[in-house]
Amino acid sequence: MAGLAMGPRIGRAGPTPDDPLQSVNWGLMREAFLGDAPFVFDDKVSVTAPTSAEDAMQVPFLIDATRLSRVLRILVFADLNPINRILDFTPGRLAPVLAARFKIQQATPLRAAALDGQGRWHVGGLWIDAMGGGCTAPALAHGEADWTARLGETSVRVFDREGRKRIRLQIRHPMDTGLAAGIPAFFIEQLVLTDAAGEVLGELATSEPVSENPLFTFELPTALGLSEVGIRARDNNGNVFSRKVTL
Repeated sequence: MAGLAMGPRIGRAGPTPDDPLQSVNWGLMREAFLGDAPFVFDDKVSVTAPTSAEDAMQVPFLIDATRLSRVLRILVFADLNPINRILDFTPGRLAPVLAARFKIQQATPLRAAALDGQGRWHVGGLWIDAMGGGCTAPALAHGEADWTARLGETSVRVFDREGRKRIRLQIRHPMDTGLAAGIPAFFIEQLVLTDAAGEVLGELATSEPVSENPLFTFELPTALGLSEVGIRARDNNGNVFSRKVTL
């Protein structure tokens, strides 16, 4: 797995600076996701993923924006996917670190844009080569007669890291994009982590390109002194899945 190092290149509303990934869709992506806000191409936002996707329906990636002093929001998107947005992460009290998997339709830049406390976006990314077709293929769950009986099953593992707790969770869900013939869009659209008092720690908005049976990794500073975390997910059909995790 490898990321692309990029020196800072500053952009604002108006002329767009040269895209280090040379994507034909960068101008559209900037307008759709960053609007007129100032931005900088910045290797302080690390995007790690395979440079060539072995499985177009399960492409892992890791976003790490801990080198920035303050991160309010992280957007993850793929320039050339038919549905560009993958994730919209509000770290809150979580570390600005997130791992997940997504479906890739063709070779594309994968980007993460982190919003700092001054309203500037910091953009990192890399190219992923792929045979493609991941967004238009039906979920494997549809080949199982009883897949609905296991919908929402959640497994969680907690790991100790220096100064942090790593929480890795997986939810059984087909995550249908709506692009496979005869199968409507059906996907988890929100995931919220809370403390024991129900106060939000961090929130994740997820989109159709997130992989089937999504696997997410978050990092929680141990300095918060939490012994329990609540997890609540909701899909676009109104199904809600929740559980508590002992740290």
